[in-house]
Amino acid sequence: MRRPLSLSVRRRLPLVRGLILDVDGVLTDGRLHYGPGEEELKSFHVRDGHGIVRLLRNGVPVGIISGRSGEATRRRLEDLGIKEIHLGVRDKGAVFKELLIAWGFDPVQVAVMGDDITDLPMMTTGALSITVPDGDRWLASKVDWVTNAPGGAGAVREVADVLLFLRKRGLPHNHEDGLC
Repeated sequence: MRRPLSLSVRRRLPLVRGLILDVDGVLTDGRLHYGPGEEELKSFHVRDGHGIVRLLRNGVPVGIISGRSGEATRRRLEDLGIKEIHLGVRDKGAVFKELLIAWGFDPVQVAVMGDDITDLPMMTTGALSITVPDGDRWLASKVDWVTNAPGGAGAVREVADVLLFLRKRGLPHNHEDGLC
C-alpha cells in the first residue's frame, strides 16, 4: 500500500530548492560487496540516476554527503553530473551547513534524504527529512517523509518526481494530483 504524503510535507515541498542525499541505503540498497583485493562493488538503480539528472537539468542542485568513500561511488556520482560530492564525512551536520552556504540557501530550502541515525545531524536541519522504508526504524519515526520505494530501488526517483511535479504545477490542493 502506498503511503500518502502528509499535509505538512505537501506544504513544505514547494519551498525546496535543493536536495542532499546519503549514498549507502539511499542510492544503493545498503549492502556492501567486496571483490578481490581492494575492489568494492556498488549497484545503483538507473531510475534514481534519471531522477537526479532531471533535477540537475531543472536547476535543482543535488549534493552528496556520505560517511563512506569509494571509487565506484565517486565515479557514478560524477557520471550523473553531481558537483557537490562529499565522501568519507564524519560530521555530516557541518558539511550540510557548508553546502547551504555554497548554494546560498536557507535550511528551509533543502530536503535531506538518509537511511540511518548517522544522517540525523543533517536531516534535522533541512526543510524536509526523508528516509526509505527499509532504513532504520527509529529514524523512520522521526522524519517527515518515508518513501514508498526502498533504498537503491527508485526512492530517489520518487522524491525527484514529486519535486519536479510541484515545481511545474505548484502546490496541489486535492487528492487527484497523484501525490497521495
